[in-house]
This record gives sequence, C-alpha cells and structure tokens, in this order.
Amino acid sequence: MEQFVFADMFFLEDGVAGPGYLEIKDGKFGSFYVTLPSESADVINHAGKWIAPGLVDTHIHGFKNHDIMDIDFEGLKAISEGLLSCGVTSFLPTTLTSSPEILNEVVAMIGENYTKVQGAKIKGIFLEGPFFTEKHKGAQNIKYFCDPSIEMLEMWQTFSNQFIKKIALAPERKGSAEFIEHAVNNQITVALAHSDATYAEAKYAVEKGASIFVHTFNGMSGLHHREPGMVGAAINLPDVFAEIICDGHHVDPAAANILMNARGRKETILITDCMMAGGMPDGHYQLGEFLVDVKNGAARLESGSLAGSILQLKEAVKNTVNWGIATPEEALYMASTASAKSVGLDGECGMIAIGYDADFIVLTPELNLTATYLDGICRYQAKDSVWKE
Repeated sequence: MEQFVFADMFFLEDGVAGPGYLEIKDGKFGSFYVTLPSESADVINHAGKWIAPGLVDTHIHGFKNHDIMDIDFEGLKAISEGLLSCGVTSFLPTTLTSSPEILNEVVAMIGENYTKVQGAKIKGIFLEGPFFTEKHKGAQNIKYFCDPSIEMLEMWQTFSNQFIKKIALAPERKGSAEFIEHAVNNQITVALAHSDATYAEAKYAVEKGASIFVHTFNGMSGLHHREPGMVGAAINLPDVFAEIICDGHHVDPAAANILMNARGRKETILITDCMMAGGMPDGHYQLGEFLVDVKNGAARLESGSLAGSILQLKEAVKNTVNWGIATPEEALYMASTASAKSVGLDGECGMIAIGYDADFIVLTPELNLTATYLDGICRYQAKDSVWKE
C-alpha cells in the first residue's frame, strides 16, 4: 500500500525540505517529492505542519507510573504506549543500580518481551550501573556499587538474549579499561557516568572505547581550570557524544549552550532520564528503592537531590529552541539522529530516509506535537489536533 504525506516542512536525512510529499510504502519511507507523482494518490494532509523523525530516547527509566525496575511486562507495555504521546518512537529501557540477581530478572523480562510491545519500539537495554563511585551517586544505591565485571556483563547478556545495547560505568573503577574493551568488542556502547574521574582517567576510558558521557554536568566531577574533570572531558574530547537533560532543572540553559557549542549539536544527545512520574501529577513516587517527591516539574530524593526527571523528550526539543540555544532542525537532530548514532542504531531509526520504518511525528511550527506515526500508521493524535486524510 502506497500513501503520501503532505506537509509544509520535512526534516529529512539530508536537510530540510518542503512543502512537498513524502512517500510511505508498506510501512517504510520512500522518496520525497515536491509535487505529487500521481493525481489519484492517497494523501495524508498535514498542511501547515512539520514532519520530523520519531524521537529516540536512549536514557529513560519509566513513564506513566511504571518503572523498568518493576519487572512487569504490563508496565513495560504501558511505558512503550505512553511514550508515543512524547513523540518517542524508539527507546532504550534503562535500569538502575541494583543487585545482580534483580538485574538478571529485569533484563530477562525485557529480552523476552520487547517484540510484544505496541507503542514506541524497544531497541535495546541501557544498564545504568552498578559500576559507579559514591561521590556522585545521584539516585543510585551505593550498596550495590562494585568494580566492572566482564562475567556479570556476560551473565546479563545471556539473560537478556544478547539485548544489552549500552552500559554506563565510572572510569576510575578498577578493571574499567579491560571491561570497556570487552564490551565494545561485543557491540555494546560504553558510557561514562556517576564518576569522580579526572580528565586523564576519562580520556583513557575514551581511548579504550567509551563514547558517551551520561547526563553531562550531573553525576560527575566538574570543570576546574586546573583539573577539567569529567565535564571537561565531555566538552573537549573528540569523537564522543554527550547526553544532556534540558528540563530547566538539571542544567542551566547557558551551561547547555556551552556544551552544545563546544561539543557540537551533532554530538549532543537530548535525553530525558525520565522516571515513573513522567506524565503523572505531582506527588510521591518510587525510583528503584528510593522515595521521590515530585513538585514544580522536578523529581527529588528526601535529601533534595534530583532523582531523574519527569521530562518528555518533545519538551526537551521545544525547550532548547525556546531558550535560543538551538534551531528546530538542530534540536530535532539531537533528539533523534544523534541519539540513534550514539548507540549504533542510525541504520534503522532516528531519521527519515528511504527504506527506514516510517516512524515520524507531526509538529506545529511552534513545535507542539499533534501526531505520532509508527510504520506509517497514526498511533497517537493530540486531542486538539484535526486534519483531513
């Protein structure tokens, strides 16, 4: 079955185009046309709107009152379906530091069921921990912190049906270099996080194959003029990606702008680090084993420390544009193409390109989400949006 999507603007693989018509055939993207190839063609009319790739969230713990650590398939389904309202069409369910046994169960549940979800597509597992250090622990349980273990990673890979895509560690921990080399050789992306590493330690980890800095500025040694630390490494080292949480609570917009200017917007990744309170009202929630209070747009532990976020990825895109630190094209790239590239998924998602699954979003020029499509089929429509098919 062949259809064409009409809109005023399209954010395509090789740049912005439009108005025009995007071909959708058998659930895949086809070619872009300035004029309709056939007068009798079936057209989905999004006049006045913009079409962008479905967003890719590579760091998300939960949504709609469900947490990945609940080890509950119904919850995983609810997260997947709820994310369509955020413009997310692909994601990496993200774990928290816990016991090896609980992590066995979590990754096994995801590995056995990821093809059965009906919403945003699960593209792999992100293990955030347990190989961290205490000083920048964030909302991670220090009881389970330990040195990187290849044996543990192999165990989790077995339980997950080889579905681990990304793992984070503190590079100053003993055995990190060997662990990084092993993981990367097995097509697992290594990220650096919750660490008090020096610039030299972070640089050595990158030389061994680590390639992502997790929620930059948060949970890491800061930039000092005599010791640039993890933040300095995230800003300055070549050929790495830097995640950032643009909710207005985790990072000041000026700091986000500094990172984007230094790192480049093609190597900066917008992530949410969203926990179960995403899409929910203020109140008390859990993040793993910790009680979290959600109020005024921020999620905090009893100590007052930030505990993940309640950010939706569509809002991160909008925030960076409204703050004046990114164009719409740059913001959408950081939330889709850059995300996919950071974990080796750019061959299958994160861009509008011929042959890719027709996963895309429809936006107003003000960057408000009006619809989300999976495989060319509208799966989410904002309540106040109307269009003619």
